[in-house]
Amino acid sequence: MEQQIVKELKIADILKMLPHRYPFLLVDKVQIVQEGVEGVGFKNITMNEPQFTGHFPENPIMPGVLIMEAMAQTCGIVVKDSLGGGNSGVVLFMGIDEAKFRKPVLPGDIMEMHVVKEKECRGVYRFRCQAKCNGILHAEAVLTAMMGR
Repeated sequence: MEQQIVKELKIADILKMLPHRYPFLLVDKVQIVQEGVEGVGFKNITMNEPQFTGHFPENPIMPGVLIMEAMAQTCGIVVKDSLGGGNSGVVLFMGIDEAKFRKPVLPGDIMEMHVVKEKECRGVYRFRCQAKCNGILHAEAVLTAMMGR
């Protein structure tokens, strides 16, 4: 079933919402499926990214911690967009639960981070997240974050 996209946020929009910059900005585009609830982030994985000089030069794979961070940034963008965007306040990472890594993410892949808000209570958000490449699940986790100043 095809998801209906409500809004697409390009890199210029993302830069207004997140304080992250190269090399730590890990989202190139986000499609909002449901305002404040669901979105899909996209990250083009390229060989010229700095992590691949040491992880691992002969067999480059995207570090799992950066996959989690890319999913967390996508969650932050979904939250910030629902609050009107802009860079007022920052979404702070609080926890990772149920993390599983299924397949490596490689240079040349386009990683899609599917995030769905499960719960929101007093500025704390819980998202169920999946990282996919070519429709195949590569990683998943439940991420918790809060709005900071």
